[in-house]
Amino acid sequence: MLHRAWQLCGKWCRWSSPFIHLLTLTVVTFGVLAPLICHRLLHSYFYLRRWHLNPMSREFLEQNQQEGQDALHYFEKMQMPNTSEASGSDTFQPLLLITIITVQRQNDFHYVLQVASHFHRLLQKCGARCQSHRMLLCNVESDPSSHQDVRLLSSLFPIVSHDRTGENPDPSLNQFEKEKQDYVFCLEQSLLVYNPEYILLVEDDAVPEEEIFPVLQHLFSARFSKPYLRDALYFKLYHPERLQRYFNPEPMRILEWLGLGMFLGPVLSCAYCWAVGRAGPSWCLVAFFALYSMALSELVGRHYGLELRRLHPALYNVVPASECCTPAMLFPAASARRASGYLRGLRCRRGFAKDTALYSLLRGKGESAFVVEPNLVRHVGMYSSLRLNSDPKLL
Repeated sequence: MLHRAWQLCGKWCRWSSPFIHLLTLTVVTFGVLAPLICHRLLHSYFYLRRWHLNPMSREFLEQNQQEGQDALHYFEKMQMPNTSEASGSDTFQPLLLITIITVQRQNDFHYVLQVASHFHRLLQKCGARCQSHRMLLCNVESDPSSHQDVRLLSSLFPIVSHDRTGENPDPSLNQFEKEKQDYVFCLEQSLLVYNPEYILLVEDDAVPEEEIFPVLQHLFSARFSKPYLRDALYFKLYHPERLQRYFNPEPMRILEWLGLGMFLGPVLSCAYCWAVGRAGPSWCLVAFFALYSMALSELVGRHYGLELRRLHPALYNVVPASECCTPAMLFPAASARRASGYLRGLRCRRGFAKDTALYSLLRGKGESAFVVEPNLVRHVGMYSSLRLNSDPKLL
């Protein structure tokens, strides 16, 4: 018996043995190559937080501050009078209204200028295909006249303001409820001023990606006509990268992960058999490479795999939405009216902010909502309007 076990061990431990090949591949991949390549990837399990988080956060803040200055100079150089006042008298009905909801914060970063300059430039780049799109600024600062960046933009874009200066302060109004009321105000004013087919409600620290308009045009023309998407309450255009992992309770993401393994398992096992001169893959070999590819994709980060979908608008994914967050939300007009009415009947508080309130409507009202992957905006605001933080970090 001992002799037979020794023979079996010797068979497995020969360099030509598949066991040694696969063991070596696993050790080299997960113990050497992946940690070396991915240690600076912010959303990877291999990210060395202790080494990189502080310097990367400082670098991001410095770069974002410079982008704020660039946006300021962009608008200071422009000489374009505002030809469209924020009133309901305009008979033109846009296909898409981009409403930027903004409040005064961190003057050095000029968040709203960054967002507005990117949208303005991308609309010009889009040309005739985006002639049916409009922009609106929604100023929800308690004293609207104190928002300096909005004053700069007032000659360029139509603006609506949620002016509370003449109101008696409500001592029971917490910051989360105020944010929800401001959100409802901007949604309702967007419908009142332009009555568009779609409203893209963007917070003032959500910078659009370069491909946002080609992707939205594809969604409008080819995807949103499908019955299960037609009556959705909203479409999220952003989900935090740290929450995009496969290891997640969302069923669609688990199915995607299994599908990745089922596809790459046979492909990699066939490549291995060709490389070592084997006749064909066994089920054990296919199972190993399926698990290998699933583990590698999760540890490196699903977020980085999603970036490959940016190659073409048709590759973007539309899947059921989860709870967090609201930097960029797309509402069909009818859905915007329903969402506004629903939110008016809810009161927000700590632990039940507007994103949680919106998500609660899906089950409570029998609504549906979806998220577009990968993200169509970048969340650049490290200084929150709700939570004070003197030393913000990327994670």
